[in-house]
Amino acid sequence: MLVYIATYGCQANERDSETILGMLLQVDYQETGEETKADLIILNTCSIRDKAEQKVFSYLGTLRQLKEDKPGLVIALCGCMAQEEDMVDMIRRRAPFVDVICGTQRLHRLPEMVRLVQSGMGFQSDREEPGEIIEGLPSIRPYPFKALINITFGCDNFCTYCIVPYVRGRERGRRIEDVMGESRQRVDEGAVELMYLGQNVNAYAPFPELIRQAQGIDGLRRIRFLTSHPKDFHRDIIRAIADSPKAARHIHLPVQSGSNRILNAMNRGYSREAYLALTAKVRQAIPDVVLTTDIIVGFPGETDEDIADTLDLINQVGFGSAFTFMYSPRKGTPAAKMEKQIALAEKKARLQAVMDAQAAKGLQLHQSLVGTRMEVLAEAWDSGRLSGRGSGHQLIYFPGEPDGVGLFHRVEVTQARTWTLEGIACDE
Repeated sequence: MLVYIATYGCQANERDSETILGMLLQVDYQETGEETKADLIILNTCSIRDKAEQKVFSYLGTLRQLKEDKPGLVIALCGCMAQEEDMVDMIRRRAPFVDVICGTQRLHRLPEMVRLVQSGMGFQSDREEPGEIIEGLPSIRPYPFKALINITFGCDNFCTYCIVPYVRGRERGRRIEDVMGESRQRVDEGAVELMYLGQNVNAYAPFPELIRQAQGIDGLRRIRFLTSHPKDFHRDIIRAIADSPKAARHIHLPVQSGSNRILNAMNRGYSREAYLALTAKVRQAIPDVVLTTDIIVGFPGETDEDIADTLDLINQVGFGSAFTFMYSPRKGTPAAKMEKQIALAEKKARLQAVMDAQAAKGLQLHQSLVGTRMEVLAEAWDSGRLSGRGSGHQLIYFPGEPDGVGLFHRVEVTQARTWTLEGIACDE
């Protein structure tokens, strides 16, 4: 039996897909990269923005004919879309050929649900919240040299624009003993870089201790984490990162807006001034840190003055890069009901202004790196060049051979571009 998995969205979904594949291989499936050959197609979905959902529905439309031509094909929808209110009814109406809808907290049941469909039991759906973390599920990682490790699930922040608490549930943290056990296992399997995942990793109470303990794992070269919330980024976390040579000099610290009025409407829990003070503390403790961020434009009620505040903050902080988005109303969130929704044309203009400002700062930062050397974990090879990321998450290309993938290289930066760097290996 062959399974094809289409993954949408963030690293949390990528990690879930690793678990899905691991479970299915245990019941004698094999992965295929060709959907037409598959006996089971799984869509691991994202619902953070409307555009992500429309991609899934568009893909489902292309699968309709395949299902008609191959009646024994099982199609399963997992991920955040599966957990949305009224989504089961919508899927049954728009794509009645979907056989399984499995919620974000019920992935351990997916193989059983598929088996029930195949045995003639008909449509299966399970979206209940178990209130517990299922440990010990298998996983298949696409890269042997790096691994994603969940430390928390869900979120308790309830930002007014965000659907995550409604589709991923309330925040739940793993025991540090379980996280460390998985960390050591992944390193024993060949991982030299670990990325700890959570919607808000710094809300995980033992997070500083986790960094300190992971520092002691023999064979581990680099520690990364995503994502941090500014309101919970306290001094002990900063100190743990500063004191750990293995902790990457990169912190993703989503600001979302530079306007106090908009931050308050978003329920972010910090002010512009507090964010600027935090980034100053981080840079004082970790001088070589690279800060990256998320920014939303077009939030309900946003004015030209609010965007000016955001542009000013970009210039003050000097982010290495930023993920920028137009606000997308999500059903069930408070912001979707707010007055003064911004017209699409205005959102696009503001997004372009933010992207232009960030591109200028990003290029300036990259230009300052020309002539310096960095440790790069090569992650891919193509046409005579390796590509990978430095400790500060900079993407750099340099000449090399395919057997260099998965290894650390000393690379000198020779050329700066807005989003990437060029270099030459100077391995000793």
